[in-house]
Amino acid sequence: MCLSLHPSTRWRRRPPCRAIVICLLCLVGLAGGAGAQTRRRRLDKPARKPARSAPAPLQRAPEVPQPVGSALAAPLRVCAGGDVTLGTNLDLAWERAADDSMRRVYGLSPAPDSLARQLSPLFAGADLALINVEGAIGDGPAPRKCKRSSHSCFAFRQPTSTAEALRRAFDSTTQVVGNVANNHSHDAGGEGRETTIALLEQAGVHVTGVDTLATPVALPSGDTVAVLGFYTDASTPDARDLAAVHRYVSRAVDRWGTVIVTMHLGAEGPTAQRTRNANEIFLKESRGNPVAFADAAFNAGATLVIGHGPHVLRAGEWHGDRLVLYSLGNLLTYGPFKLHDPTDRGAVACATIDSVRHVASAELRATKQIWTGVLQPDSTARAFRLVDSLSALDFPETGVTVDSTGALGRRIPRSAADRTPR
Repeated sequence: MCLSLHPSTRWRRRPPCRAIVICLLCLVGLAGGAGAQTRRRRLDKPARKPARSAPAPLQRAPEVPQPVGSALAAPLRVCAGGDVTLGTNLDLAWERAADDSMRRVYGLSPAPDSLARQLSPLFAGADLALINVEGAIGDGPAPRKCKRSSHSCFAFRQPTSTAEALRRAFDSTTQVVGNVANNHSHDAGGEGRETTIALLEQAGVHVTGVDTLATPVALPSGDTVAVLGFYTDASTPDARDLAAVHRYVSRAVDRWGTVIVTMHLGAEGPTAQRTRNANEIFLKESRGNPVAFADAAFNAGATLVIGHGPHVLRAGEWHGDRLVLYSLGNLLTYGPFKLHDPTDRGAVACATIDSVRHVASAELRATKQIWTGVLQPDSTARAFRLVDSLSALDFPETGVTVDSTGALGRRIPRSAADRTPR
C-alpha cells in the first residue's frame, strides 16, 4: 500500500490504481539507483586487471605478534632500496625519446618486466624486499598535476604491467612490500592512487603507507612483522607530526612486535646529502626533520628505519642495536630524473633481524644508473665511501661505518677512543 502526506499532514490512502502505479515507479527508481551504484563501483575499479598469470591476491596475514625482546622463529633478512619508477605515460614526448635511446643505445627494452629484472640480483637472499614505488600505476585520462610552464614539477604514472613486473622481479619466496607514502603516488589524482594500490595488491605486492595502520607481513617461519610508511603530507601518515608518528608506530609494535618504518622525507638533490636534526625545506615546502622522525620511531619501538626521498645517499646511524639509513638514493628510475653524480648512485641495504628491536648485521650493495632506467652494480663501490664519510660527519658518535665489502659497523665513541692506550 502506498501512502502520501496530505497538505493537512495526515496520512491518507491513495486510490488503488494510483497506488499500484506509484509503487511500481518507486521500485523502478530503486532499481535504477542500484544500477547507478553498480556502475560507480565498476568505475572505481582499475581500468585493466592484471593477467591471469599474476600471483594470487594477498591474503590477510595471521596475527602472530612477538613480545618485545623475544627472538624470531628464524632470522629475518630484509633488503630495502630507494626510489623505483618504471616509466611514465604522462609525458609522451619523453616516453618516445627514452624508448628510442633505450633500444638504440643500450639494446634494452623499456617494458616494465625488462626494467624490473635488473633488481633481482640486488635483492638476492631477501625474505622481505622493501621498495619505494615512486609514481602512480595505470593508464587512460588523468588530471594534470604540473603546469605547462613548470620546470620543477614532475608527474609519473607507470604502465599497468608495472605491478606484476615488480612482483616477478623478486624470488617467489620473497615477500615484496611497496611504499606509496610519497609525493608521487598522487600524480594521477586520488583515483589514480587507488588504482595503484589495487593493482599492486592484485599482483601480490604488500602495500604500505596507505593510511596510519601498519601492513602485516606473514613469514614462512610463522613470524609476522609489520611495515609502516610515512611522508610529509596530510593524506598519508604525516612524518612531521612526531606525536602521531610515535602513536602509530607504538600501536604497531604493541600488536606485531617487530616493526620496520620507511620514511619519504628531507630536501632533495646534490645539495641535500647532509643529515641534520632540523626541519628541511625544499621548494618552499616543509619536508620534515629526518633525525627527529627516526628518534620518534625508535622511541615507539621500531626495529629498522629506512629513508628515501632526497634522491641521494645519506648517512646511517645506530640506535643501540637498531639501525636507521636516512636515504638510500635513487635505485631504478626510468623517467625524466636528473641522473648526474651523486644522484646516479644508490644502494640496497640488507639487514638481518634476529629478535625484536635487534639488528644482528647489515650491509650495503652499491648501485649506479649509467642512464635513466639502466641499473648496474657499482664496481667502484662509491656508495660505501659516501655513506661512511657522511655518517662520520653527521653522527661522529653513533654513525655507521662501511668497510670495503659494504658491511656496516660501529664507530668507536670519542670518549672510548680517548681511553685507548697509545
